[in-house]
Amino acid sequence: MSQNNKSNGNNYSLREAKFYNKWRRLFLFLVTHVFYMIRFKLVYRLEVYGKENIPDNNNFIIAANHLSTLDPPLVCAVMNRGVAYMAKKELFENPFMRWWLNWLGAFAVDREKLSVSTIKTVKNLKETDWVLGIFPQGTRQEAGEISHVAKGFATLAKSTKCGILPIGITGTQEVKRIPFTGKIIVRIGQVIPYSDDVTGMVRQWETAIEDLTGFKYVEDKAAV
Repeated sequence: MSQNNKSNGNNYSLREAKFYNKWRRLFLFLVTHVFYMIRFKLVYRLEVYGKENIPDNNNFIIAANHLSTLDPPLVCAVMNRGVAYMAKKELFENPFMRWWLNWLGAFAVDREKLSVSTIKTVKNLKETDWVLGIFPQGTRQEAGEISHVAKGFATLAKSTKCGILPIGITGTQEVKRIPFTGKIIVRIGQVIPYSDDVTGMVRQWETAIEDLTGFKYVEDKAAV
């Protein structure tokens, strides 16, 4: 891999507030609220509960369980604002993916460590009408269990003084194409206030996701 490619992730890890402009917001809206929402409602009979728990401000991080590649656009579709996701820096080495992720408001991260630029980007988001969206499990997991939960999202909440909005997702793991054959339910919980107790915030999120999804936390599979 060339030195230029190695640096791509770093070039896209810091986003200023002005990056999240009206054109990027419009692009995200068209992709998630128009293209994906038609599929969610027509094929998956989407039901959303708890929208009253979404704060009026943007001083929070969205943290949802992860079952499918449908989850990121799904979370965006049920929110009333832009949602910026962290994407592994290697994805930005591909020209098309880099263009796509840029327009969706994503930014590059190193999965091995929480960088200063990541913290700065989340703080900059607080100056816009966007919020950070994150999946604490990192990758897609089996339905019915909550496992492989990393603490990075709670550390980020502490560092940026953001609350954590838990979102429970069920049904996206089942790929459906025939209308009205699927069922997706999204339940939005109450905000978990940020604190200096990172482990405590993680446990509160795990409990909230258990309540919202009916899944069970599996401790021996959790990430350190």
